Amino acid sequence: AVSASALQVTVVGAAGRMGALTAATVATQDDMRPAALVDARWTGDARPTAEAALGSPPPPCFATVAAALDAVQTDVVVDFTVPDSVFQNVRTVLEAGLAAVVGTTGLSQEHVAALEKVRSDHDAHLFIAPNFALGAVLLMRFAAEASRYFSAAEIVELHHPAKLDAPSGTALRTARLMLDGPGSLLAGARREDEMATRGGRSSRGLDTGGIAIHSVRLPGLVAHQEVLFGGTGETLSIRHDSISRESFMAGVMLAVRRVRELPETVVGLEHLMA
Repeated sequence: AVSASALQVTVVGAAGRMGALTAATVATQDDMRPAALVDARWTGDARPTAEAALGSPPPPCFATVAAALDAVQTDVVVDFTVPDSVFQNVRTVLEAGLAAVVGTTGLSQEHVAALEKVRSDHDAHLFIAPNFALGAVLLMRFAAEASRYFSAAEIVELHHPAKLDAPSGTALRTARLMLDGPGSLLAGARREDEMATRGGRSSRGLDTGGIAIHSVRLPGLVAHQEVLFGGTGETLSIRHDSISRESFMAGVMLAVRRVRELPETVVGLEHLMA
């Protein structure tokens, strides 16, 4: 049975695969319930009726975040949309003084800084994660540790064809942690000249401060990443595979439960796993 004090969770991007799975997972928890579903595709006659499995009565459906927040009580908003809309969606949530959990990648550092100011001005809460899979977070941690011992590394990220951004937010976050970690041998090991003489960035991946990231988009994939290190006479590979989107749900539920405790914007699930 759902608790009387259950968190009211609005899911944005609910017509997408991650959004739909998030809403369904929220509905199975004892301490939260779906308050509303939002998707920009639900305009006019296209607005559906939520499945009865999501609650009794089922949550109402809306085309915009603003309409949902005006109509229903909400504690936490989860955004799994697209890079073009996530910034304005989250801004609307924060301006209402609510908590936002963001799984949409594509937010720049400038966007995050702007959202942090909005969050601070409205006493709201914001959590952003490039990846909600616990194994992917551990991969990033292990890769940062390995960067203390290897001075050359590259990243290969593989996703389904519908993923719009490349490289993935997970790959960019991994590279940043590898470069910025204490004692990293990769910091300053820029190799743009070497990459250019071997065919240019188009054939050698996107250079991110000396770490090349290669992006693959193919049917049959969900979310996969491998970090490869090279040393004298040896290599090290660290890989994570999400076989299904259900691998992300434990992390999403953890973020929903914890986001309202955060005094400032937090990026990365590892901060909630400590």
